[in-house]
Order: sequence, then structure tokens, then C-alpha cells
Amino acid sequence: MDLSYIINELGEERKNYFNAVSPPIIQTSNFAFKKIADLHNAFEDEMADYLYSRGINPTVDILRKKLAALDRAEDCLVFNSGAAAIFAGVLANVKAGDHIVSVRAPYTWAQKMFDKILPRFGVNTTYIDGTLIGNWEQATRNNTALYYLESPNSWDFAIQDIKAVAGLAKSKGITTMIDNSYCSPLYQRPIEMGMDLSMQTATKYIGGHSDTLGGVLSGSHEMIKKIFDSEYLNIGSGIQPFNAWLLIRGLRTLPARFDRITRSTAEVVKFLKQHPMVETIIFPFDNSFPQYDLARRQMTGACGLFTFVLKTDKMESIVRFCESLQHIMLAVSWGGYESLVLPKCASIQSTAFDAANREHRYVRMYVGLEGANYLIADLEQAFDKM
Repeated sequence: MDLSYIINELGEERKNYFNAVSPPIIQTSNFAFKKIADLHNAFEDEMADYLYSRGINPTVDILRKKLAALDRAEDCLVFNSGAAAIFAGVLANVKAGDHIVSVRAPYTWAQKMFDKILPRFGVNTTYIDGTLIGNWEQATRNNTALYYLESPNSWDFAIQDIKAVAGLAKSKGITTMIDNSYCSPLYQRPIEMGMDLSMQTATKYIGGHSDTLGGVLSGSHEMIKKIFDSEYLNIGSGIQPFNAWLLIRGLRTLPARFDRITRSTAEVVKFLKQHPMVETIIFPFDNSFPQYDLARRQMTGACGLFTFVLKTDKMESIVRFCESLQHIMLAVSWGGYESLVLPKCASIQSTAFDAANREHRYVRMYVGLEGANYLIADLEQAFDKM
């Protein structure tokens, strides 16, 4: 299916809403019926008809069709945040007494679910270095129900061999789920590589404007229906129509934004690699990246987010550098129009700072839609003040 068709036309029955170019926001909680039989059928299967917007809503449906097609999946659900999508996807595929194998240091709220919530119900998690396929096999137990991947992750961009992990899981009857937020479906398609569930936070690249949250789960219709009938409806964490409309708007410019961000990222990375205050760059599509060949094999692109390691033995220097930036903002997340930095030392106490620990000198940068030269000039003046 052509990308332009998915973004601009798929799911948009304009004749049903006055031939409006932009789809309407169907801001309703409830839907009316003329026949008891039709109402009965909606009760029997809320995914098959419009009954109540906690489940299916016309504006949300347009977005679902587009996102499923982008992922090359049969179906998808859209949640009000990435954390909600992770929660539902994991919870739907484990039961009391089960075991999970996860990449180490996954997204914060995934790890909190694994460490704080699931153990209360007898579900335990083993964390591994997911870059080695042998680690997945060694960590697997008789009661392992789920493999949880995040490829690349969002600090050191560690990558898993998606096809290899999917093949191992299928041979053992284990469900697989991957956080694909870094690449989005434009630069990586885990469903085509054998993953059962592909998750992405739509807050980032899909929205693109830093004005809404969202989370996506894509997979087979059978898997999505299972999640819809239980976790999705019970938790009530589906996205609202207005936020879905904002994500549809964001999708319109996604390829154009990716193209610009990709070009600018390459220029900023090139500048930082040669700067005397930078020890190294961590970026999947830089040839110094330890998994460069795998990144090139399973990702069609990489853009926006990378980490650089500052040459300093003082936390104060890192703080001064970040606080001296005049145009690049200090904030979490990524994927919007604005460029950002996030130093790792922001999450540790100053007394715990250890310059010998390279991670303490990490600065994660996201390149937005500003011109590359504009960003480089801002970085240069902040280095001067460092």
C-alpha cells in the first residue's frame, strides 16, 4: 500500500462528512440505534460497531486504519499514551505465575510495571543484554510467556536482532512485543520481521508537534481483538477523538519531517564527532556504532535522537553546557518540531556523579526541524561557555 495513500486517503470516507478535506472530530460519548437487534449485536461485539466511545469511535477508527497499514499489521489500537499501550499489551499476554524476558533498562514505565506491579500477581521478569541471541535462550524458562524488546532503546541505542528473537520465540510458543518508538514504522517494521505486537509512542514522531499524547499497539486481528475485549475496555485508556484528530494531522507531514530531521541529524552528528569536547557519539547509523551492520540490515533509517559523551570530569561543566544553550531546549521526550537535550546527570544526585562512569557524562540530543547550522551555532557557543 502506497505511503501517500495511507497518509492522505486511507480510512477517510469524505462523502460521509460533507466532502470535508479534513476529517471531523466525532466528539460523542454515545451512539444511538433504531433497532434492538442492532443494539444487541453491538453489545455482543463492541469492536464491530459504534456503541460507546470508550471502545470504537469514527475519528479514532480513521487513525487506527492508517497506523495499522503503516505497520503492515492487520489491526491496531490507539491508547492515550505509550505507557498505556505497553501496560495493556503486556497485561493481555501474561497470567499469574508467568515469566517475562526483557531487555535491560527498558522505558521507565515498562520497567516499573515489571518491577512493581506484575510481581504482586506472581509474574516475574529477567533482564538481559538483548544484543546477544544466546542471552534470550539462556534466560527462557518453562513458564516464560513474553519476550519484551526495545530496539533501538533511547539512550545507548542497543539493538536486538528482531528476526532471530522472533524465530526463537515462535519455536517456544512465546509471545513477542517490541517498543518501536525510536524508528516508527517508517524506518522499521517489526511485524514483517515476526513480532506479535509492535508498540510505538505516537506522542513523538506521529504527533510531531508536542501537543498531544498517544500510544499504538499493532498486530494480528486476533491479538488486537483479545486486547480490546479485555484490557482496552476495562482500563478505559483509549485515545480521545480530539487527540486522535491531532495525530491524523501529524501523520500528514511525517515523511517530510523525517526527511528534514534525517538530513539535519547527519550534519549535527558530523559537527559533534570532530569537536574536542566530545569523547564519542552513539548513533545507530554512524559507522562507529558497535551494531552498525545490524542497524543497517533491519532499519531503513535513523534520525533525530542520539547521545554524545562529553569530555569532562565535572558535573558542573555538563550543567553549564546544557544551561548555556539558547535555542535547544532542556526537556524529555522527542519527535516534535523543537530540538532538545537531556543530560543523564539530571537523574542522579550530584554526590553520586562519577566521571569514570561514561553514562554519567551522556547528553542525549534530539534534532528537530530547525536548520542544522542554527543548531550547530547554539552548540558551539555552549561549548565555549563550558
